[in-house]
Amino acid sequence: MGCKVDSLIERHALTVPDSGYESVDEYLVARWTGSDGRSADGYKALTAWFNKRLLKRIYDEHGRDTVSVHLEREYELITGDQDIQRDELAADLATHGLDIDDIADELVSWSTMRHHLKGCLDAEKDTTPAETDWERNTVQMTRERAAEKARSVLSSLTSKGRLQDAEGAQVDVEIKLGCPDCSVRVPFENAVERGYVCETHAETESDEPILERVGNQSSAIALPYVVVDALQTAFFGEPFLLEAATIAAL
Repeated sequence: MGCKVDSLIERHALTVPDSGYESVDEYLVARWTGSDGRSADGYKALTAWFNKRLLKRIYDEHGRDTVSVHLEREYELITGDQDIQRDELAADLATHGLDIDDIADELVSWSTMRHHLKGCLDAEKDTTPAETDWERNTVQMTRERAAEKARSVLSSLTSKGRLQDAEGAQVDVEIKLGCPDCSVRVPFENAVERGYVCETHAETESDEPILERVGNQSSAIALPYVVVDALQTAFFGEPFLLEAATIAAL
């Protein structure tokens, strides 16, 4: 007999808005273990993702608008303790035949998610300590947040009928560094591996740090349906994210 997560997936026919995964379970395991090449997520992050996916499905079943910004905010109210605003949302949900407390009861806890991953799916996670590399990890986290934001935008465009099948698009985010002295631009990972952005101008007599100089000439290139500002906020306001491009390929 399956757990609560299994029941919810089956009852609401939950799917993953990413063609690279065949099921919600496959997605959860890949994100928890990091086997898909991205930074591994913890129980809390996966629980929030699952609950928001479930909330969107419940809304869809009752004909309620699922614009991304509303969904995020309403999820916070349903699971939070802001009594006045939660009461207002409860009254609004009631007009669609939804009970806010029933919805809250449907959502899963992080301990339930842990049981599902380790107990139901027998997933295992490598806990071997790795060498700390916070710079790379932070940039990777930034890319993932920007991609998630872009997927929310695509979901909204789909629900509004402005872009057909956008929700199933593959989203990729790339961080590039630009030389402050010429037009050279290279992927962040490449620059870190070789130790410089531009070979020609790698040697400088300036006392100004190279990353700061590059940051002062930052640029953002956005292909269709991208939220570049998510990169800036996700990177904690640091000035040396230089160029961000998000590509949505249907």
